[in-house]
Amino acid sequence: MTPDEHAESHVEFQDVSGGLGQTLLDVAAGLTHETVSLRELLARLGEQGMLVSCAFLTLPFLVPVSIPGVSTVFGAAIILLGIGITANRVPWFPAALMRRQFSSASLIPLLDRGARLLSRFDSVVHPRLHRLTGSAIVNRVHGLVLTFSALLLIFPFGFIPLSNTLPALAILFFALGMLQRDGVFIIAGYVMTVITVVYFAALLIAALAGGQALGRLLGG
Repeated sequence: MTPDEHAESHVEFQDVSGGLGQTLLDVAAGLTHETVSLRELLARLGEQGMLVSCAFLTLPFLVPVSIPGVSTVFGAAIILLGIGITANRVPWFPAALMRRQFSSASLIPLLDRGARLLSRFDSVVHPRLHRLTGSAIVNRVHGLVLTFSALLLIFPFGFIPLSNTLPALAILFFALGMLQRDGVFIIAGYVMTVITVVYFAALLIAALAGGQALGRLLGG
């Protein structure tokens, strides 16, 4: 990898001292150009920086604001961030992914609505059940499951209701729980992951059953 490629693939995450909602509003206020790259977004969001970024990247799947092409890019970024959280180091990002441009005019409504959504959590997320967040090994397990949820997020079921929402909620709960050392939200992340797996399994079983029934019908 050349020095230029390394620079394009590297993200300097910043620490975030305020609430997540205020962080998103600050990012929205700073979008003064027509477009913004994914690398610039992640750098603005500023372990803490990666978790804040994971929470932000779930917003297109939770907030009714459509941004063309965002699902695959944001989903892939969450997977890489999840790997970084699991390995406890800033992950490497493909330069092409980091250069991907998004319209600021589309992102600002997403950030504003996301700020309102995440502000609701600011008052309820707080340190508790420390055994679930108090060790590096435990947090790596959480990061691994977060990564698994991100894989479910980009599963080709996007046209089916809740197929993106459920894994996105799991990722959001894990990110908030690890960020604020809140074991209750960690548990919620596991619960949402299990619900997602069960839901996807039911979809696959229904699809197989439907295919078999159609085959019998066509076969006479």
